[in-house]
Amino acid sequence: MDPNAAEEMRPEALSTPDLSGSQSVDRALRLLALVGRESASGLPLSEIVEESGLNKPTVRRLLLALMRAGLVEQEVRTRRYHLGEEAFVLGLLSGQRHGLLDLAMESLHALSDTTQDTSFFSIRRDRFAICLHREEGTWPVRTHALQAGDQHPLGVGAGSLAMLALVPDTESTAMIEANRAVLAARYPAYSPAQLITDIALARAQGFALNPGRIVTNSWGIGVAVRYPDGRVAGALSIAAIDSRMQPHRQEELGALLRHEARQVETRIADMLDRRQARPAQDETRTAETTP
Repeated sequence: MDPNAAEEMRPEALSTPDLSGSQSVDRALRLLALVGRESASGLPLSEIVEESGLNKPTVRRLLLALMRAGLVEQEVRTRRYHLGEEAFVLGLLSGQRHGLLDLAMESLHALSDTTQDTSFFSIRRDRFAICLHREEGTWPVRTHALQAGDQHPLGVGAGSLAMLALVPDTESTAMIEANRAVLAARYPAYSPAQLITDIALARAQGFALNPGRIVTNSWGIGVAVRYPDGRVAGALSIAAIDSRMQPHRQEELGALLRHEARQVETRIADMLDRRQARPAQDETRTAETTP
């Protein structure tokens, strides 16, 4: 008998009664976030158990509940867990409501048109960063270190580092410590000490730099985008081969990124202003039509 067979979620298991209670909901959402971090490659049950801190039977029951809802699915051959179709649908619906990527697209086009290099828009997701979009440039030699949907711990990669540098020191230190295990296992060039140094440099320079630490010869430069209250909204970044990221060009690209980041921030502020004005307008219309 295959010793891993017990990890496979068989069809009859999906009829298990629903879990209830706020603690179960909180735990299930935590598992959903874990699976979402590595949805492309998937996570094995053992890693989900280890990272969640829950026992194996509890994790299996919660995963079954998420599978019944279509939020998680298990690949039959590898038995790894991935985000399900319903999670994709909810993501699309959320994107239509919040629209951050729509507000960034004009700037992504401008960056790639001007520089000929590939540009990206990423957002923060707890202590991780996720790339929402990759806008290809026309330069014939390209880097493929980052794709839409990729997730890295905050600080790993240029846009990700730009967002981490905007976070207060106490919070950034806690995030780095929480990511210590995943950094050691998957990102050996990114030690906690290195990230602290990178944060200080990013704040001093006005842009974050990834000097080929994820993929050799693939460099990145990024600038954070803020909400009007100063919170991190996301980050714009540019990737290119190392020969196109010499110091003088870093300054040029940093200035372009800062300019476009301010443009995106203006669009975000305008969008929020319109949303805040809408309820007041609706209330006025109601008052005018009430006999």
